[in-house]
Amino acid sequence: MRIAQPKPFFFEAGKRAVLLLHGFTGTSADVRMIGRFLEKKGYTSLAPHYKGHGVPPEELIKTGPEEWWEDVLEGYQQLKDAGYDEIAVAGLSLGGVFSLKLGYNRPVKGIVTMCAPMSMKTTDIMYQGVLEYAGEYKKYEGKSKEVIEEEVEKLRGQTMPSLKDLRELIYDVRNHVDHIYTPTFVTQGTLDNVIDPDSANVIYDNVQADDKHIKWFEKSGHVITLGPEKEQLHEDVYQFLESLDWNV
Repeated sequence: MRIAQPKPFFFEAGKRAVLLLHGFTGTSADVRMIGRFLEKKGYTSLAPHYKGHGVPPEELIKTGPEEWWEDVLEGYQQLKDAGYDEIAVAGLSLGGVFSLKLGYNRPVKGIVTMCAPMSMKTTDIMYQGVLEYAGEYKKYEGKSKEVIEEEVEKLRGQTMPSLKDLRELIYDVRNHVDHIYTPTFVTQGTLDNVIDPDSANVIYDNVQADDKHIKWFEKSGHVITLGPEKEQLHEDVYQFLESLDWNV
């Protein structure tokens, strides 16, 4: 049975807006629960999809960080065009990297990073994540186990040239974190086995904001937004947003 894939969302509530950014090989499902939570608290949220995400993996491997960054900027502009002048940004994993990048490229009210990498293991490990995404996506499509294995094996023989660009993006953002003066909240799962958890310290130590905070979630892994401490994460992000100097 084919199951519908997640779609980008735009939950309009109050005048304060939050751009929510998903991770590499992820979708808006990564951040939907926190979007619904913030909606109940009176915050508008928008979560775009990056090109190649939420679609067949054969399309994902043809895309790269430059296109994904354009999708982030388009999401930001969509909020502006809808009349939201004050925008905070929160992102998971790669979305956290883009949140930092947005912080020194556009006016934002506050930045939340959730398990954002500041270093990257080999591109081979990243491509393994693509293959895992491929298997999950093909399950969504309702394909048989045999067909899934055959199609994933075919992908295994290919490459994703833009992974080296992704690596360069992460290190470029790391080199610019000290350009950020916006209030920043860094969150990290202690049990994260996808990225180096010390990335959280790198962000916190180098952000130049006077108003910066870091919190470790002891029972959480990489996808902290869907983990066992998600309710606490929601509340902490909300409290951080409430502490910002909004004009609306």
